[in-house]
Order: sequence, then structure tokens, then C-alpha cells
Amino acid sequence: MDARTEFRDFLTSRRAKITPEQAGLPANGGNRRVTGLRREEVALLAGVSADYYIKLERGNARGVSDSVLEALSRALQLDEAERAHLFDLAAAANTSTRTPTRTPKPHVRPRIQHILDSMSTTPAYVRNRRLDILATNQLGRALLAPILAAPRQPPNVARFMFLDPTATEYYLDWERMAAGTVAILRAEAGRDPHDKALIDLVGELSTQSDLFRTRWATHNVLQHHGGVKRIHHPVVGELTLGYEALELPADTGLTIMAYSTEPATPTCDALNLLASWAATIDQDNISDPETHPNSTRWPGTPA
Repeated sequence: MDARTEFRDFLTSRRAKITPEQAGLPANGGNRRVTGLRREEVALLAGVSADYYIKLERGNARGVSDSVLEALSRALQLDEAERAHLFDLAAAANTSTRTPTRTPKPHVRPRIQHILDSMSTTPAYVRNRRLDILATNQLGRALLAPILAAPRQPPNVARFMFLDPTATEYYLDWERMAAGTVAILRAEAGRDPHDKALIDLVGELSTQSDLFRTRWATHNVLQHHGGVKRIHHPVVGELTLGYEALELPADTGLTIMAYSTEPATPTCDALNLLASWAATIDQDNISDPETHPNSTRWPGTPA
């Protein structure tokens, strides 16, 4: 992922999303050849020369100041995630590093696993910024059973989302979830464009999924703090779950994803049923020496 190209394409994509009316500029009737703003209009709104903005949109971000980036953020009406992404891309474009780097193998500390296990009524798991699932609690294993069934380890949410045909059955809001998944990976690519594992993941998904490749080309980004997911679990049926992303400051790049539900609702009843079923399955697995201690062999999943 070339930093100059990414910076250029992101500016171009954001400019195309803003109409003159949204920017408070006259539309000039039907004389416009672009649906969004012209480069000169962005320059005017940001308070920079047209020549300088054109240079930036060609990917030449060398030496660009924070004040100019802030001005561009306002001119292009970027949200929090987009603004952070613009700054990340500019920082990457101003470094001399070009070689992909191998990130250390992620490690979930025993203390974090103990925290997960103490959340007995809450499905929870730990993921990294590439959306690899690195650890779960018992109820989390039950909830994520279709994702964890992947033969390739560690399981990856994006790989499941786009390469596993059961994902559209599991995620009832698949379109929204798929768009969000790509946007999360886009944001991470801006933060660390030389992460070899991320480069390989994006390459794999782009090669094997037209749907991923189309969404990747939009350059949309997202910060994953919380929200609501609707899933169809193969054992207990439909679940509507709130979730929160809890970053671990002492473990850079790792996040606990914790799910919750409203009391006295069908989802609450289904989650209680799932917890009972998970406990039964886990107890059966204790006597199975072939079962990995950190996973659960669910009906229909690979042994």
C-alpha cells in the first residue's frame, strides 16, 4: 500500500462526496463536470493556493503541516475517523519506510484471559486491529462458533465476512457489517501501511472477493467504538446485541469486544439458553483429549 497513492486517493474520494451546496458554494447550474467539489473550491475553502492543493491531491504530502490538514478536514467536512485517517496517511507519506514489516505474534496475557472468563454472562473476545480473534470466554466461544470453526487460525472476522458463504446467514445486517469491516481495515491500513500481515490479508480478500474489492475502493474509514449487531445463531436463532469496544492500553492494538442485551427480552432468553448449551458442550470437551483447550468443537465444525 503506497502512502502517496493512498493519500491522493483518499483526498479525491472525499472531495467527490461534498456538493457545492453542502459546502455553501454556488452550484453554477449545469456547467459542472464533477459531482463533488472542484480542486480549486477545496483550496478556497481550506485557505491554501490551488497549486498547493493540486500538489497534495497528486500525493505529494511531504512537509504538509497539521494546520493545513486541519483546514482540509474542515473543508471536506471529515468526521472523526476520516480526520484521523487523513493525519495517518500524511504521516505515512512523510516517512522513508517502504518495506513491509512483520508485527510480533500477538499475545493475550493470562490476566486478560482471566478478565474474559470472569464475564460469565457476557459474550466477550479479544481481537487485534486486523480483526483476528485471539481469545474468548465460554459464552463468546458459543456466540462466535461459526467464525471460530474456520480451519485457518487465528480466526479472522473479515475473512469470515467475505469468504465464508455462511456469513450472510449469520449476520442479519450483512451489508452494513461488511461495509464497517472494510472501513475498519482501511483505517488500520492508514495507521500502519507497512504491516505485512495486514497487506497480505487485504491482498487475499481483494483477490478472492469482488464485494470486498468494491468496498475497499470507496476509501471509507470507521472507528469501532460500539453499536448493535443482529445475528442469527445456528443454535438459538436471532439475537440483537449491543457491543462495546474496550481498548487495552497496556496491550497496544488489542481490544476486548463485549456484548450485552436488554433484560427480559427474547435475546436475553436466547443468550441464557446459549450459555447453558455452551456449558454442556464445554463439559463434553473436557473429556476429549483431541480438543484444543482454548476452543470448542461445535456440531458441524471441523474436528
